[in-house]
Amino acid sequence: MTATPLETLAHLDVLAQQTQLGTNGIQGWILNNLLPLLLLTVAILLLWLGGGKGDNAGVMRRVGGVFVALAIIGLAVTGAGVDIGTFIAGLFSTSG
Repeated sequence: MTATPLETLAHLDVLAQQTQLGTNGIQGWILNNLLPLLLLTVAILLLWLGGGKGDNAGVMRRVGGVFVALAIIGLAVTGAGVDIGTFIAGLFSTSG
């Protein structure tokens, strides 16, 4: 006995209600695997590009780039980006 399209749709609806989708698996993988790799890359870049042989401005520019990269990683890990986005949107919205 085959199910009609409406019965199949009803079964899919029940299945969708029972299963909760999320990004916890992806977030955990990024925190456990990708984040240490990014931090290692930033540390290597800091050591490799840090020595400018007297070019202080170039060294500070590179170190500044490393700090910006670390700040972006920190925002991504802590979830503070939502609060910062809300604050920036509040700067442009008008309240009556």
